[in-house]
Amino acid sequence: MKALLAFPVVFVTVLVDIITKAVAVAVLPPSGVPQPVIGQWFRFALVYNPGAAFGLYLGQYSRWIFMALTVAALTVLYQLYKQTAHDDLRRVLAIAMVASGAIGNVIDRIRSDLGVVDFLDLGVGAHRWPTFNVADMAVSGGAFLLAWVLWNEDKQEAAVAALAARDAAEERE
Repeated sequence: MKALLAFPVVFVTVLVDIITKAVAVAVLPPSGVPQPVIGQWFRFALVYNPGAAFGLYLGQYSRWIFMALTVAALTVLYQLYKQTAHDDLRRVLAIAMVASGAIGNVIDRIRSDLGVVDFLDLGVGAHRWPTFNVADMAVSGGAFLLAWVLWNEDKQEAAVAALAARDAAEERE
């Protein structure tokens, strides 16, 4: 059951990410000049991010550092996936979303030393969100979902432990 959800999510997300980035590179001006879609609120602007989220840049070796960190993150996500129950579809979806976004962005890092292709630009006036792409949306949405799922698991485990402690205390009385 897990694979029936995880693999299509990863495949479709990576495919959509690759296609939208290719279209952005082919159609948008390479200068990063914004092209309004919905006024100034939503624009397309082609930029290359050699760093990580929010423009984090670690110097000339950023590309290699972030590729290594992505491989490490994918390894951790795979371990989480293996530990996930077959019927825990929210957790599987979250892991698949984060993994697919990571794969989409690492493909850019492998293909070009310019960095990750970003082209979605949101904001009002000078107050803009950092330019992003489909892979970034998958990573962010998946990370929030995974945090929520894991937080709920911790709450359930704490409740079970509290009940067990109460039952043990009652048996001793």
